[in-house]
Amino acid sequence: MDINTICITEDKTVQEAMKQLDISSQQILYVTNGKKLLASLTDGDIRRHLLKGGQLTDKVKSVSNYHPKYILARDATNANNFMRNENVHSVPFVNEELEILDVAFLFNINNSKNQINAPVIIMAGGKGTRLQPYTKVLPKALIPIGEQPIVEHIMNKFIGYGCTDFHYIVNHKRQMIKAYFNEEKTGYNITFYDETTPLGTGGGLSLLKGKIDDTFFMTNCDSILNADYNEIYKFHKEQKSIVTMVCVNKHFTIPYGVISTDENGGILEIKEKPEYSFLTNIGFYLVEPEVLYGIEDNLAIDFPEIIDQLRKKEIKVNAYPVSEMSWLDIGKPDEMERALSLLERR
Repeated sequence: MDINTICITEDKTVQEAMKQLDISSQQILYVTNGKKLLASLTDGDIRRHLLKGGQLTDKVKSVSNYHPKYILARDATNANNFMRNENVHSVPFVNEELEILDVAFLFNINNSKNQINAPVIIMAGGKGTRLQPYTKVLPKALIPIGEQPIVEHIMNKFIGYGCTDFHYIVNHKRQMIKAYFNEEKTGYNITFYDETTPLGTGGGLSLLKGKIDDTFFMTNCDSILNADYNEIYKFHKEQKSIVTMVCVNKHFTIPYGVISTDENGGILEIKEKPEYSFLTNIGFYLVEPEVLYGIEDNLAIDFPEIIDQLRKKEIKVNAYPVSEMSWLDIGKPDEMERALSLLERR
């Protein structure tokens, strides 16, 4: 591996670091001056920074850990034991001047990735209006991306983390979804719940009262999240959250000068090409089962509204930020080609 792909300088922005983390897929970057190791930067460091109100335009040096773990090159034979003892997935080999000579990786440091085994609720009842005319023929969940429908790509992500218990809330063209999976030979369990009337992205959960007693994942059927589900689950449990909403960091640059005026048209401020960063909901959650019992039967309601109700009762809900590159929104036709390209590379 070219170690330059996981090295970054202090003057780069957090946004640039996130893009580099996506490309390297190693969850860590090493901050260097020339070849000299200065600090480390993980996706967790960036997540904590953003949750505290930090910006994507902030410099890497304001986010990094300046006490990085490393091992002298002469002790390289002890690298695996070092990583296991320190519970890290990688360690740089350095010389006496702290110049990075190489980086070792310890894959599958433990088997926790395959031990989540949480139930998964897939919201597949919508009409998929954004994907018309495709959804005039097929339900949104079965729109093909390459050789598999959208929903199988989604399920495969969960199966990779040991999640094999799937609960589908279906409505529009539901018989086609059921027929597709009845013909499949699978190593997982699927239970279907029929909405007789559209209940929104939250109301259909009332159908699962008494059916799920464990922390569960919940996702829409038109987006794929390429993130570490184990880390999301761990964050949810550590925070003792009732709901954790996975959010994408969106960053926009307005390509014009933005003008603020007073009531008489006088110019108060001119901002040339301002940049804005914010978190946006992608319809992927971790949820405690007690939430189900607070949802009224046969009431059409979206899940963000349920979260608002919980928040107003001062019940703990959290956001878990991920990079924009981690999310494939396949609910829009112009994203389908990009999704296929990215999925083929992964």
